[in-house]
Amino acid sequence: MLTFRYEFSKYLFIKACEQAFNNKKLLLLYYKHTLWCIGLTGGLHPPNNKKELCLISLKPRRKYIFIKYATTDTMPLISPSLLSADFGNLQHDLEMLNQSECDWYHLDVMDGVFVPNISFGFPVMQAMAKHATKPLDVHLMIEHPEKFLKEVKALGAKVMNVHYEACTHLHRVVQQIKAEGMMAGVTLNPHTPVSALEEIICDLDLVMLMSVNPGFGGQKFIEHTIDKTIRLRQLIERSGSKALIEIDGGVNRETGKRLVEAGADVLVAGSAVFKAADPVEEVHILKHL
Repeated sequence: MLTFRYEFSKYLFIKACEQAFNNKKLLLLYYKHTLWCIGLTGGLHPPNNKKELCLISLKPRRKYIFIKYATTDTMPLISPSLLSADFGNLQHDLEMLNQSECDWYHLDVMDGVFVPNISFGFPVMQAMAKHATKPLDVHLMIEHPEKFLKEVKALGAKVMNVHYEACTHLHRVVQQIKAEGMMAGVTLNPHTPVSALEEIICDLDLVMLMSVNPGFGGQKFIEHTIDKTIRLRQLIERSGSKALIEIDGGVNRETGKRLVEAGADVLVAGSAVFKAADPVEEVHILKHL
C-alpha cells in the first residue's frame, strides 16, 4: 500500500493518482480535508464498509475507483486583520466582528524598522482587547520581539507570532513564548524558504506565511504562496509537527479557497472583510469556502 499523509492540491492529487494506478497500487491520500482511497477497478479495493463515490476516467479506456474514507469537516479559522479596520471607530468594528463567525482577531504591530511602516502600539491594543470577545492573534513585525513578551501576555493574547528574519535565537524566543502560556508562531517573509524551519518545526504551534511583503495592507497576493503552502504542509506531516498553517496577505474568496485546498488552517483577511458591503457575511463566506 502506498500512503500519502499530507494534503494535496488538485494538480498533485491527479498526478499522485496516475502514479499509483500505473504502479498498480492502492493509494491513500488527503485532498480537501478528506482521506481518499483510490485503486483500479477490478483490482485492489478498500474495506467493503467504505462508500464508493464515483468512477471517472483520467486516461482512455482506464477507469479508476474513488472511495471517500473519512471526512474531517474542518473549516479554516478566520482571523480578520484589524489593520484594515476603521481606526476612528474601532469599537464599532470590533463589536460588529464579535457577532461574526471569525475565530481570532489579527493584530499587526509594526515598528518602522523591520518593516517600512508604523501601525499601533500596546495602548491601542489594550483598548481593542477590552471590546474583543475573540482570542487575539498578535503578529509582531518588529526587531527584537522577545522584549515585549510580558506586554503581549498581558493583553490576553492566544498567539504571539514573531518573524524568523527578526530573531537571531529563534528557538529561545519560541520557548519563551510557550513559557508565557501562548501559542508560539513563526512567520516567514515571501523570500524565506520553508526549509528554514526544518530544525524547529516540531516546536511550533503555528507557522504563518506572508503572501505579500509585510508592512502595508491591501497588497496583491503573491502566487507562489500556494506552492509554498503545499511544501509547508508536507514538512509538517513528514516531521509529525502539529503546527497550524496561517496565511497573511491578499486573502479573499478566490485565493482563500485555493489556500485551504493547499493545506492552510488559518486565513488572515483584512481588506476582503472590512471593505465588503457586509463584513459579517464576508467572514461567513470565508469560513465556509
